[in-house]
Amino acid sequence: MKRLVLTTVSLMLALALSATTALGQSARHGRLTSTRTVREPGKPVLDWNQDLISIVNTPGAQPANIQPTWSFAMLHAAIYDAVNSIDRSHDPYAISVRAPRGASETAAADAAAHAVLAALYPAQLGTVDAEYALELGQVPDAPAKQEGVRVGEMVARGLLAIRAGDGSNVAPPPFVAGTNPGDYRPTPPNLPAPVFSTWGSVTPFVLESGDQFRPAPPPALTSPEYASAINEVQSLGSATSTTRTADQTVIGKFWAPPIQNFWNQIGQTAASANNADLPTTARLFATLDLTIADATIGLYDAKYTYQRWRPVTAIRLADTDGNPRTTADPNWLPLAGNTPADPSYPGAHSTISAAAADVLASFYGDHQRFSITSPALPGVTRSFTSFGEAVREAGLSRIYAGVHTRLDHEAGLRLGHKVARFVVDSALQPVRSFSAK
Repeated sequence: MKRLVLTTVSLMLALALSATTALGQSARHGRLTSTRTVREPGKPVLDWNQDLISIVNTPGAQPANIQPTWSFAMLHAAIYDAVNSIDRSHDPYAISVRAPRGASETAAADAAAHAVLAALYPAQLGTVDAEYALELGQVPDAPAKQEGVRVGEMVARGLLAIRAGDGSNVAPPPFVAGTNPGDYRPTPPNLPAPVFSTWGSVTPFVLESGDQFRPAPPPALTSPEYASAINEVQSLGSATSTTRTADQTVIGKFWAPPIQNFWNQIGQTAASANNADLPTTARLFATLDLTIADATIGLYDAKYTYQRWRPVTAIRLADTDGNPRTTADPNWLPLAGNTPADPSYPGAHSTISAAAADVLASFYGDHQRFSITSPALPGVTRSFTSFGEAVREAGLSRIYAGVHTRLDHEAGLRLGHKVARFVVDSALQPVRSFSAK
């Protein structure tokens, strides 16, 4: 059904682009350059990605009912399809419009990014318009620029239309917390209302459904595995822990901000280090953020299917879990202070990190050296020799922070790997023939 919708919209766009097609035909007679000898750099993609990071970090800018990972996927899917409509080296994500090969890929990327962000963040329009003027001002005024703008705007409109009914705007009903041992309920000390309780039902970008790779249920409360996981976080994740090392404390605090922001920044570092051109950079970030978005849909499907309580609840109420290996501590609090407002299993940091790292490794290999900083700990830099090393640290950080167990971490890793493998193997593939170029 999803592919049928995409095909129909693509056909409508092809009809709407008759004027563009005519311009492309005349371009082959000299109005636009028909071939390129210099590849356009990928910097516009990195610039727009950083702009979106800044927007979602602006208090009140991100709609409370929209997962930010959805916005990143929308931005980069539009940029990719706009650039790929000109480059035509890979399959489109959703939309392919006819454009002359000499059209400006940079202008197409800028126009697509501007149109998507203007639609998603109307209150930020001044900032988005200013960035658009700055970016587009670097493209020489010529028919190629105008053709690129036309392609980018058409792709953005089509993608926004396709995703308009995907369930991302659905207001969830009030959450009713369970009262049985193991049931998730708002967590002390701030008792936040659960978030994104229906996000698992949002139409995925590439997956067939949100439950396609749903993890197996977590171990029973009476199992040794459960007791081991709870005892570990009770010791390492406590606000007053005496077993957590100084470095583990730094790790627990460092990775606290939204995990998708870290991996988008890591993607920027990798693309820059490898001098990626514009089509490659657009494809990298489209693959990265489509994967992260679908992994997020999958993890929320699992979270609200199993509704497993968070460590702070489990530890405070351990005398009700039926497991003699656990010990209640009614005053226990995590290092993080407040616990994220959703069920525990699987862990989002682990899921998204595993998914993102697999995508980046599919482009550049796992063994890449990079360093990152965190707004949670200004002045602190963490350095890594591989994407996998960062995945492990990001996932374990949630145990040190006291908000997840190792069971959540391991289930998240498995889910993230499966989602990434599916997206990388099935989306944005090289075209079989380049004869149309």
